[in-house]
Amino acid sequence: MSLWSRIADAVSALAKGESLSEVFGRLRTPPERSVAFAIAVIALGAKMAKADGTVTRDEVTAFRQVFHIPPGEEKNAARVFNLARQDVTGFQDYARRIAAMFGAESPVLIDLMEGLFHIAMADDQYHPNEDAFLREVARIFGLGDACFRALRGRFVPDAPQDPYDVLGVTRDMPVGEIRQAWRKAVRDTHPDRMIARGVPEEAVKLAERRLVAINRAWEEISTDRAA
Repeated sequence: MSLWSRIADAVSALAKGESLSEVFGRLRTPPERSVAFAIAVIALGAKMAKADGTVTRDEVTAFRQVFHIPPGEEKNAARVFNLARQDVTGFQDYARRIAAMFGAESPVLIDLMEGLFHIAMADDQYHPNEDAFLREVARIFGLGDACFRALRGRFVPDAPQDPYDVLGVTRDMPVGEIRQAWRKAVRDTHPDRMIARGVPEEAVKLAERRLVAINRAWEEISTDRAA
């Protein structure tokens, strides 16, 4: 069964009245864990698409950029988006379920936030309602303000970006510790590691932007410290 077929079946179960606990309880190990991640991106993204009052073709295009849709799976993909958009479950419930499934401070939660930011910026507009939506999801995920600012800075053109936020360090840390944080961030962004923690291969491409930001942040901090 294809990834999109598994996603469609799971979202159909939600639409028919199965609880998140029942559906996600069946999606605990690979490849099903990848399905759970995909459902989270799609369901939360579909609900966020409604946050600014309009669901546009750009959002659908954004999904296609994150998740490759092979020939013959277009109907399943469209079905998933439409079911997720109509589902009455609140986005907070999806966010809590995902947070519980992956655990506190899991890199997967940041992977998921990147997918949501990508969808939010599909129309090149960052609506205040989208900001409130994403901020609440980040809070439920247990991500701090610095992490949220770093994510927003990567995706929203006019948002300020602090290199210390990007690396998750503070200004009073020794440069050696900051270097270690930079190296760890680079390792965590490696495609093999992302796939191992349940991120579909199609979504790994979002990490390219993260890696650029990580290396730029280290370059900026190291240059500043050397001056």
